[in-house]
Parts: sequence; structure tokens; C-alpha cells
Amino acid sequence: MTLGPVLKQGVDPEYGSSLHLESVGILKQLLVQPSVQNVSEYGSDPDWASYTLGVFICLSCSGIHRNIPQVSKVKSVRLDAWDETQVEFMASHGNEAARATFESKVPPFYYRPTLSDCQLLREQWIRAKYERQEFLHVEKQEPYSAGYREGLLWKRGRDNGQFLSRKFVLTEREGALKYFNKNDAKEPKAVMKIEHLNATFQPAKIGHPHGLQVTYLKDNSTRNIFIYHEDGKGSSGSCCAEPMLTCSDIREQEPPWSIPEEGTDIRGEAAQSASPAEGVCGGDRGSGVATHHSFGPQEIVDWFNALRAARFHYLQVAFPGASDADLVPKLSRNYLKEGYMEKTGPKQTEGFRKRWFTMDDRRLMYFKDPLDAFARGEVFIGSKESGYTVLEGLPPSTQGHHWSHGITIVTPDRKFLFTCETEADQREWITAFQKVVDRPMLPQEYAVEAHFKHKP
Repeated sequence: MTLGPVLKQGVDPEYGSSLHLESVGILKQLLVQPSVQNVSEYGSDPDWASYTLGVFICLSCSGIHRNIPQVSKVKSVRLDAWDETQVEFMASHGNEAARATFESKVPPFYYRPTLSDCQLLREQWIRAKYERQEFLHVEKQEPYSAGYREGLLWKRGRDNGQFLSRKFVLTEREGALKYFNKNDAKEPKAVMKIEHLNATFQPAKIGHPHGLQVTYLKDNSTRNIFIYHEDGKGSSGSCCAEPMLTCSDIREQEPPWSIPEEGTDIRGEAAQSASPAEGVCGGDRGSGVATHHSFGPQEIVDWFNALRAARFHYLQVAFPGASDADLVPKLSRNYLKEGYMEKTGPKQTEGFRKRWFTMDDRRLMYFKDPLDAFARGEVFIGSKESGYTVLEGLPPSTQGHHWSHGITIVTPDRKFLFTCETEADQREWITAFQKVVDRPMLPQEYAVEAHFKHKP
């Protein structure tokens, strides 16, 4: 797209000027192109742009890009003034070209966030792409792809609820994630098999922006552990040692393409803005060797992707004929729905009690507290072909409930009665249950159903 004849030279680029209006018009034309709409960071109203990367971004992502000024400089498509060089740069590059470059070597197991994911995942995805350029240089992926990782994480105690520092070890060779109560302990406190492990970020529930919930099966029941990595403190462990990336190295790095801001040298500005406080470097500069002293946000996301990598490699062996596309959805899962409901017992004559419920695939678990290590009970929800039904409301004779918006789940064995505080909660839970019931059961799910323990 040639813009020289369209943008008049010598026009003052102030708001409302002819140059500004023409620039906005051209940028709007670029915005509606399928290559922008389909590959903007999260596909949500890309009314902002990084004019040093040549990508259109949404408002949420623009804030993240502003935090990496040594790499990305942001303007509003409609409100800010644009000069001819910047508009031409946007036209000649764009989201599709940036994706082909900055995502050229994304491992299949690496989690690609969506707009609904937490801020931590979205920010670290953007930083991994543009700031650290992990998907241009495979050697930078070693923290989560080496098959072994160890370090200190803060873990919530099962009984006292206190978070204490614990040593964690992930080993693909043993197919397990282990943690130790003491750094020098020979035997782990717990061994979590990769086969049954899941991880999902839960910052609001855990009360920490880096909070990660890890679940695994123990005696066919779900066990929860809650962990985070302390912000601003490096991990004492690592997967390997490699040459240290110092602040001066980062100042010398540029995107594969970039243009300077008016009257500013990008390298010079990056040299002034890069600092340990911004999380762009760390570790022992004197030794020249890193033990992956990344800061909290990057560290916990690396752990998350290391767990996904271990799951991916396990499933490749377990299902040798499966494609990457078949395996990736099985690496980790977010819960279908969580929140408080009331429940009654199997006789349906007991009083209703408020419990925290988690819908994890076909397992409906309930807890006295959202951060309990073990569920008070679990209910398997199969498919309608197997005799499972979700109904709005409660049987007419039901008594003892405080909330009036009822739900009845009919299974081949019994009925489960729940109540919600609001009609909106009721609709959301029914929608979540119905999605599970409408989905045909897989062969392995019949085995789970057969061995499932109902705990009223």
C-alpha cells in the first residue's frame, strides 16, 4: 500500500488537521482487513497499535505494551497523531507478518491465552513474544521444555492455611511433580503423577496475582494444592545453567523490525528505560551464569508451561497416533464453573448447607472452603445417553433451603438437589451442567464412572 500520494507532505500533524484525518482513514482501512481482525492479539476491538512492531492491539493489550517501551511504543488509531513514516510502517507490516515472525517457533504445548484469561498469562505471552523473543530463539525455551525443573514455590498448608516455601521438582523421566517440606529432604512429601495432573491460574481465589491451583488424583479423589511464586524474588532452583542475559544485552536487542519515534533513537531510549525493577534482567552479573532468576510473573508461567510440556510428552507416548491438535486441549483445563450453591444430603430431608462448588470436566466437587485441599464430596455427571438430566427447580416437597433458585441433577443412582442465590447463577450453572450432559461420554469416562465414589 503506497501512502505517499495520499498523505500530503508539510501538513502539521495536529489533531483535526488534514494529515491526521487522512492517517486515521488509512489506519481504519487497515483495521478492517481480515489479516488484522483474525490475528490481533486477542481479537477484541484492535483500536490501538504498536507503531514500532507494526501490530494492531486492543485497549487491554495496549497497557501491557506500554510496560515494554524498549520494544513497543503505542498510539491510539483514532485519537493520536500519526506521521507518514509510522502509517507506512503499519501498512507494510501488520499483525499477520508479526505473527509469522514472533510466533514462528511456539512449542505446541505452550499456552496461548485468550481474552478471558487472567492478566498474568496475557502479559507474559506478550513479553515472551516481543520482549524476550522466546519464539524466535528455541534456546530461550529451555526453562519449560528441558524435561526437568526445580525451584522454590510458596505452597498453602493443608491444615493451617499458611503459605510456606517448599521445594518443587518436575521430572518428565519419572512422570511426576514432587514437593519436599525441607530442601535437603530425601523423600518427597507428595508425588503427583503427570498422568492425572492439571494446573489452572486462580489469582482471585488464592488471593495472589500469580496464584496457581494444581490438582491431581489421590485414591481416586481430587487433591488440590495452591502455589505461587513470590513477586520480585528469583527461584533458587533451575532446569539448567546458561549464559546470563544482562541489561546491556537487552538494550542491544531490537525486534526484527522497528522504526524510531520522532527524533528519538530506540536503542538510546531502551538503554535508559531498561532496569531490574522492570523485570527485564536479573541474576548474578558477576558470574555470567544464570540459575533462571526470573521474576515472579515469568517464573510461575514457566512452571505452568513446564507442566503442560510434561503432560504433552506423556500423552504423545500414551497416544502415539494422536496429532498435536488432538493432544493440546488435554494438557490443562480451566474449570467450567465455580461458585457457591446450597446442597442437601441423599435423603433430601436434611437442611441445605452452603458449599463451594467446582465443575471440573465431568467432576462436580464441593468444598466447605474454596481453598480446601480435599473435596467434601464429588459427583460424576455423565451424558444424557447414560441417563443424566439437568432440571430447573426442585421437587415440590423440598424444604430447608435458604436460596430459592433450584437445580436438580438426575443420575442413574439418585437425584442431587442444589439452590443458587440468584437467577443469574442458576442459569450459569444449568448452562455448564447442560454442556457436560449433552457431550457424549468417551470410553475412558465410562471407567471413571464405574469407579467413582459418590460422597454425599
